[in-house]
Amino acid sequence: MTVLSPDVTEAVVLTLELAAVTTTLLIALALPISWWLAWPRRWWKSVIGAIISLPLVLPPSVLGFYFLVAFGPSGPGGWIAHLWGARTLAFTFPGLVIGSLLYALPFAVQPIHNAFHAMGRRPLEVAATLGASPWRTFHSVVIPLAWPGIATAIVLGFAHTVGEFGIVLMIGGDIPGHTRVLSVALYDYVENARWHEANIIAAGMVVFSFITIMLLSSLQLRSRGHDS
Repeated sequence: MTVLSPDVTEAVVLTLELAAVTTTLLIALALPISWWLAWPRRWWKSVIGAIISLPLVLPPSVLGFYFLVAFGPSGPGGWIAHLWGARTLAFTFPGLVIGSLLYALPFAVQPIHNAFHAMGRRPLEVAATLGASPWRTFHSVVIPLAWPGIATAIVLGFAHTVGEFGIVLMIGGDIPGHTRVLSVALYDYVENARWHEANIIAAGMVVFSFITIMLLSSLQLRSRGHDS
C-alpha cells in the first residue's frame, strides 16, 4: 500500500479545497450569467458571451500574465488586498480562487446556457399562466429541467480546476501549503527527479480524469433519455 508523503497530501488537500471553493462560486456566478445571456437574444450579448469564452482559446500563460498584473500591488487586486492589510492578491489562495474562477467560467456557462436553450420558453409561459412568481418558476421549473447542464458544469468546473497548471503557476507560484496545488507539485517533482511522487500524482490524475469522463458520459445519456 502506497503511503502519500506529507507534501503530496498537503498538495492534494489544497487542490481539493481550491476546486471546491471555485466550483461553488462558479455555479453561483454561471447560473445568472447563463440565464441573462439566454433571453432575449441581442447582438451585444453575443459580444459579452465571446469575452466570457476567451479562456477557451487563449493560452493560459497569456491569461496568467494579465491576472498577475491585475492582482499585483499596483492593480485592482492590490487595492482589494489592502482592505485586510495585504499588498497583493498574487501568490495567495484568494488570488488562486479568483483566477481559477475566471478561467473556468466558460466551462460552466456553456453547458448551462445550452440547457436553458434546450428547455425553451414554453415551461416558463405555463408557469406564468399558473401564477408562479419568477423566483418560484426558476427554482421549481428551470433548475430541475436544466439540471443535466448544471451537473455537467459542476463536473467540468471541478475537474478543470483540479487539472489547471498554467494559470495557477503564473499567479500562485509554488508556495507549499498556500499555492502549491497538484499540477504545480507534479512539475516541481519532475524538475527535481522525484519520480516516485511524480508517478503517484500523475497516476492519480489519470484515474480522476477517467472518472470525470465517465460522469460526463452518464450525464449525457441521462439527458438524452430525459429528452426522448
